[in-house]
Formats: sequence, C-alpha cells, structure tokens
Amino acid sequence: MRILKVLGHVGELNVSEIARRLGVNYETTSKHLKILEDESILQHKEFGRIRLYRINEHSPKAKAVLDLVRVWEQAETEVKT
Repeated sequence: MRILKVLGHVGELNVSEIARRLGVNYETTSKHLKILEDESILQHKEFGRIRLYRINEHSPKAKAVLDLVRVWEQAETEVKT
C-alpha cells in the first residue's frame, strides 16, 4: 500500500527512490515491486539499467487499489479533523 501511495502521488520512480522514500531496503522494495507488477498493478519502463515504475492505468486491479488508497486517505483526514 505504501508503494502505491507514493507512486499515486508522484507518478513514477525508480526502485532506489521508492526505497528511500519508504525507509526500507532496496531488496525488499524490489521484491514488492515485482509482486505488484506480476499482478499487473504496476508497470515499468527501462532506460539502460534504470527501471521506472508507475501504476498501470489500464489495470482494473490498479484502479481498485487506487480507489482504496483515496478512500483510506480521505478517512485519515476526516479522523484528524
């Protein structure tokens, strides 16, 4: 969920930047990105050795997850106020 929240706000990032923003290591981030990509929730494009990940806008699963993230964030905001 945290990866999806970051990518939902930023657009696309490489593995290292995602890991840095989440405060987790590269290997853990890479493993979770692969799982999300295998489920067609994420997609990537390559520039040499760099992979940029982003949410797959054509995936029904990705749309459902993004809707969940939006509702979750809205509920968090309402609880704080």
